[in-house]
Amino acid sequence: MSELISKAELAEGIEKMNSFGTRITGSEGQLGFIKYLKDSIRDMGLEVYSDPFYFKKWEKKEASLKIFGYNGPEDIEISSVFPYSGETKESGITSELYYVEDKIRGYAGIKDKIAVIPVSELDGLPSELAFDKRSSYPSDVQLPVNYSGPVATTFVKFTYAKIAKLRGARAVIFVWKGLNDDLAKGQYLPFILEYQGIPAIWISETEGKKVKEAALEHRTATITLTADTKRHAYTETFYCMLKGESDKESVIINTHTDGTNCVEENGPIAMLQLIKSLKDKKLSRNHIFVFVTGHFRLPVFKDIAGGGVQATSKWLAMHPDLWDGKHGHLKAVAGVSVEHLGCMEWIDDNGEYKPTGEIQTELVYTGNNAMDDIFMEFARERENVKVMTLRGHNFLHFGEGQPLFNVGIPEIALVTAPDYLCVESENHQMDKFSIDLMYDQTETFEKVIAKIEETPTKEIGSCDDYSIVAGKSVSGRTDINVKSLGRKVMSVIKK
Repeated sequence: MSELISKAELAEGIEKMNSFGTRITGSEGQLGFIKYLKDSIRDMGLEVYSDPFYFKKWEKKEASLKIFGYNGPEDIEISSVFPYSGETKESGITSELYYVEDKIRGYAGIKDKIAVIPVSELDGLPSELAFDKRSSYPSDVQLPVNYSGPVATTFVKFTYAKIAKLRGARAVIFVWKGLNDDLAKGQYLPFILEYQGIPAIWISETEGKKVKEAALEHRTATITLTADTKRHAYTETFYCMLKGESDKESVIINTHTDGTNCVEENGPIAMLQLIKSLKDKKLSRNHIFVFVTGHFRLPVFKDIAGGGVQATSKWLAMHPDLWDGKHGHLKAVAGVSVEHLGCMEWIDDNGEYKPTGEIQTELVYTGNNAMDDIFMEFARERENVKVMTLRGHNFLHFGEGQPLFNVGIPEIALVTAPDYLCVESENHQMDKFSIDLMYDQTETFEKVIAKIEETPTKEIGSCDDYSIVAGKSVSGRTDINVKSLGRKVMSVIKK
């Protein structure tokens, strides 16, 4: 048990975070959460440094869907809206429905209509295409044979709205296929795209059957999606530093402040505890705690000069003096990324979305074998643990640890990815969260950071490069090779 990590304070922090509601980039909820975090750090006697940003914000206000038939209008339940898609007037858009079955040739009659596009849950790509295993504990931990889930699906199949826009559609209704109706509710997806310029919503497979029938009968519908848009919305990244004796080296500990529920993103609450545990200790290296914004507005908050892809890249690009080791700058010898703590496992069991009683498999990227050894040393000490460590693979490395990896900082990055990760809900997904697990994970990070602090830079070593094509199996399958991967990718693209 850690003397400085408090489970009660973690629980209080989660409750406080939830009180701000959904914390999408630039929202009132995120700004309130940021103020709370900064005030908490200042209360510890530390200085906070801020990087303000202004960007064009899109935030949903109201959404509805009605289809019309012989018996009058019928309300269709919307599962969620497509972020930064587009908006209608309050009166909505009324037009004929058009069902797009064929994703290649099916857009021919879409002009001036409301497109109805089924989106099958991604289930055909081998997990080995996205992940390369380093180690696991227990040793029999495996990932599913195929890479799937709502996040993966929308990230792969993200072009449909733009195609519909280019072909003249007035709005889009996306219909989940193969995804549990309960799981479909509230999914804030996808969040990696530029503004699409066409209003779009998601509905469940059950509701989709009604809409498909209406579309095949050439019936009309009214879709309403109003949004609060602000051209110069404010948000900020901030950081604090625990000074070490060295004027040459640093360790970066990062997370993001925007999120959808109690696990996405609760990393800042854990980081407050880590700051508290370190602030009065004698440190050799400078420890920089970075709370970035923009994870849920990535097209705006990423910078190729800082490793690109994720929001931390913008902070890295703005502050090379704190990590790149050039021209007398500090050299970051290691990084630690803290995301998605306390996740419990829920699955679709014959149509019922329910808990298994197990923890969600913890996915942890480690930048090299030395960092892997450091993390696994302390992960194995925990009573409740189910973890797989990964190497960046095929230029994929999920989470805010990726920019650190991309600029060559060997990192340890927790990025557990349950299917409910991006769900907005009234209960903030607290029924899927374990404060005991979050405490154990935070304590592990405390030990990891202490171990890194006492490890000589030469022993930490340099960061690995991405592995390419087929890495070490994460699912136990043995039939992976270059040709079979190519066939799998092409079959999914055609589908």
